[in-house]
Amino acid sequence: MNPFRQTLKSAGSQPPIGTWIMSASPLVAEAVGHAGFDWGVIDMEHSPLDLQDVVQMLQAVGNTKMVPVLRVPWNDAVMVKRVLDAGATTVLFPFVQNAGEAAAAVAATRYPPEGRRGMAGMSRATRFGTLPDYVHTANQGIGVIVQIESMAAIEALDAIAAVPGVDALFIGPADLSADMGLVGQMMHPRVMDVMTRAARRCAELGMPVGTIGGNAQEVARYRASGFSFVALGSDLGLLVGGAQAALHALRRQPGDAEVHTLAGGTLTD
Repeated sequence: MNPFRQTLKSAGSQPPIGTWIMSASPLVAEAVGHAGFDWGVIDMEHSPLDLQDVVQMLQAVGNTKMVPVLRVPWNDAVMVKRVLDAGATTVLFPFVQNAGEAAAAVAATRYPPEGRRGMAGMSRATRFGTLPDYVHTANQGIGVIVQIESMAAIEALDAIAAVPGVDALFIGPADLSADMGLVGQMMHPRVMDVMTRAARRCAELGMPVGTIGGNAQEVARYRASGFSFVALGSDLGLLVGGAQAALHALRRQPGDAEVHTLAGGTLTD
């Protein structure tokens, strides 16, 4: 079974927790993988990753239990072909607007006759030609997640979810809030209402649905709203947030008489 589908299947009552890998660093990706996340998005849309970097990121995450999801920059069959040849097994497609675009995404991940993925005999995906039956078994092992990021896509949710080969939906709160005229207000009541209703509809359809929160409190709200899998921030966000918290503790005015727990010990003002 596809690793991401298996993660969803074995999750039980606790939605799997992931994160975004924005650092473009194999070392950081490997460290985050060892931190205990169930899955992680290796992001090509909003990070400086190129294809060789993707290979190194997949190799690094492969040393951990974290299941990698590869987000391509766009719903482009050529890029999808290349990341699959590089060894990606689950692809996240940004900004899918309708069932036709979802079907095109699935087709890009499938060898003929089910799709239009080009064949290669010496790719990393085939373990450099040592998996002779790969072309006959690959289709069933590839996962497809499509992102719902606008009200038009929300309105087409049922049709998108019905596309054969779509394994899960992912609602992007940042772009959705922007499309609703609420830029940067991901937790606005109107945005939360739309997302909650979408999550409930996905549950009725039997379609897993995920999203991302910037902190533990936001993630908890999404889990309570019925999301099947959730992401907590990003590797860079967690790094910067931890650094800022430590610096804030160190720079507090003397005399506060508070003890702050920091990495590696405690500090008393």
